[in-house]
Amino acid sequence: MTVLAAARVLTGDGGMSASPAFVVIEEGRVVATGTGSPPGGGIDLGDALLAPGFVDLQVNGLGTVDFATADPAAVTGTLDELTRRGVTSCLPTLVSAPLDAYAPALDRLREAGVWGVHLEGPFLGGAPGAHTPAYLRRADVPWLAHLLETYGELIRVVTLAPESDPELRATRELVRRGVRVALGHSTASYEEARAAAAAGASLVTHVFNGMGALHHRAPGLAGAALTERRLVPSLIADFVHVHPAVVRLVVAARPDALVVSDAVGGVAEVDGAARLPDGTLAGAIATLDAGVRNLASLGVTAQQAVRMATGNPTKAIGATDRGRLAPGCRADVVALDPETLAVRAVWVNGRPVGPHGS
Repeated sequence: MTVLAAARVLTGDGGMSASPAFVVIEEGRVVATGTGSPPGGGIDLGDALLAPGFVDLQVNGLGTVDFATADPAAVTGTLDELTRRGVTSCLPTLVSAPLDAYAPALDRLREAGVWGVHLEGPFLGGAPGAHTPAYLRRADVPWLAHLLETYGELIRVVTLAPESDPELRATRELVRRGVRVALGHSTASYEEARAAAAAGASLVTHVFNGMGALHHRAPGLAGAALTERRLVPSLIADFVHVHPAVVRLVVAARPDALVVSDAVGGVAEVDGAARLPDGTLAGAIATLDAGVRNLASLGVTAQQAVRMATGNPTKAIGATDRGRLAPGCRADVVALDPETLAVRAVWVNGRPVGPHGS
């Protein structure tokens, strides 16, 4: 049995304990949380806040590593680095590519033992962003069905554009097979986004990025992300992709929103983000822990900032075994600075992991 004792426990679903508090871990699972004196004394973490490990549903790589091309050893090393930064679960994300490029990449990721994968494309629409336009295409239902039969639960999220799936056949097939459909890189109208939600789409990929602008008479996908309760928006909170004032707007409008890093590897950094030679944003440099700290810097409460990086993403994809500090959940735990939410220490399945830089 391991007992972690700290100032408070943030449960991941928006709750915060009284002080002092503790988490009890046995065999890699949380068996209890409580307040007051911890049983058996425990590991004293002082004024830290205990929270679930962060969960990043969209991360393309880090440093020089691109998950689409990396070998299993490089994938594992990158996941270890993310863990040291508090990201204990993530979905390596593959952007638009030729159809025959996906199987080799998925084979390498499966060999590396990843938790799951997010396919961001190639069935995208009128707002490709950094995706290569030549690779974009209409949704191919037979290809998707074969991919899912081959890789099963490895594929957890697929981002597509409603205009690439005009009859919503791909959306319905993915949902039928248990895959979460996210709408993104799209100039779909508000009405088209709502129709996709009625067909089972449940997420919006990085709200305000890769979509038409929000207009008061034509709210589009961004408007649907803020108001359509069947669609949960993800948000890049690096303060480059979305202005801090708009980050505040998303947090206020959608308490169920989730933060993602959209971190990439192997792309030049310019002005705090990854950019193509023409200046197009190609992803973030900051990892998810920085997004949590940024939320705290805006005055977002600790429990809400943590919820957006833990309980919200796991709820959005139906992963009930993580993202919360509750009995039965995986003992993936981070100790956070109470003011900045910087990561001080990390445990995965109840085992300590050195934080980034230690």
